[in-house]
Amino acid sequence: MTFSASTFEALGDGTGSQQPRPRHAKVCRMPLGLDIVLADAAPAQLLRERRLPPEGGALHDGPGGPPRGHRLIARDSGDYLFVGVRGGREAPSVQTAADVLLGPGDVCFYDAHHPPTLDFPEHVRTKVFLVPRELLRLEESDVHRLARVPVTRDSWLGTLLSPLLSDLAVAAAAARPPLGAKLAWHAVNLLTTLATEQLDRDTTGTPDAQSPLVPGILEYIDLHLADTDLSPEVIARAHHISVRYLHKLFESEGRTVGQWIRRRRLEECRRDLTLRARGNRTIAAVAGRWGFTSATHFSRVFRAAYGVSPREWRDSALRVAPVGHG
Repeated sequence: MTFSASTFEALGDGTGSQQPRPRHAKVCRMPLGLDIVLADAAPAQLLRERRLPPEGGALHDGPGGPPRGHRLIARDSGDYLFVGVRGGREAPSVQTAADVLLGPGDVCFYDAHHPPTLDFPEHVRTKVFLVPRELLRLEESDVHRLARVPVTRDSWLGTLLSPLLSDLAVAAAAARPPLGAKLAWHAVNLLTTLATEQLDRDTTGTPDAQSPLVPGILEYIDLHLADTDLSPEVIARAHHISVRYLHKLFESEGRTVGQWIRRRRLEECRRDLTLRARGNRTIAAVAGRWGFTSATHFSRVFRAAYGVSPREWRDSALRVAPVGHG
């Protein structure tokens, strides 16, 4: 975990002019790609995805780029919380042209590749969590859905989590390692819960969720992830449907049954590598526990999904995992 006090680079607005920037920002960089940025004034545009060399380096904000029409407006002075989701594809995204009105304490998710502009008064404080999409267990399409509606401070979930996240941002930046890293890890867990609740995955984040068969099928898959012979044929037979109909149920998510099984196995492996980083279980044992028969194949698909090897992920988790969690 490293800290620095810096001034954000000025962000262009697409016309060659430079927008106002915060006077100073405290940057708290954590393992696993998490940054917490505290500023005593709002930048013209929220922080973008940073580019780092393979072995780390200084934190850089990307260029502002052309104006996107998406703007966040503050209702009043106070603390504002933002969650920049990084790690998606840099494909053009469609942003709503409507302005979004925020109140102090509201939590707003945004795509770190395409940050919205801000229209905030001078006397505000911004607290930004820059979190990899995979750490929040989000799909590419999830980020766009999350960015549509902020979590308001006066909602039941905002009332519960907003003050906790605000306090954790400050405490993690002020604490010495490893306590600061542990606090930041708790913040990530809270943000994951918040994102999951916002998406309401029971109706929007699973294959053809309107079908009454789907919940039972997904539960069956989760219960049998460790079975190396788990396949569409086995699943279809257990639910008395044809393999063709099973595949049809998954078409709405644009993935096959096999891809869904692999995704869930990878998620459980990643969770084990994170929570049990201090244990004696080998990477091969973790892979085998969740149905991967080849350690080489597991390492290849893990890197393809998360951008790092299983060993790199475990070593990073080891630096932040609370003592006693594995």
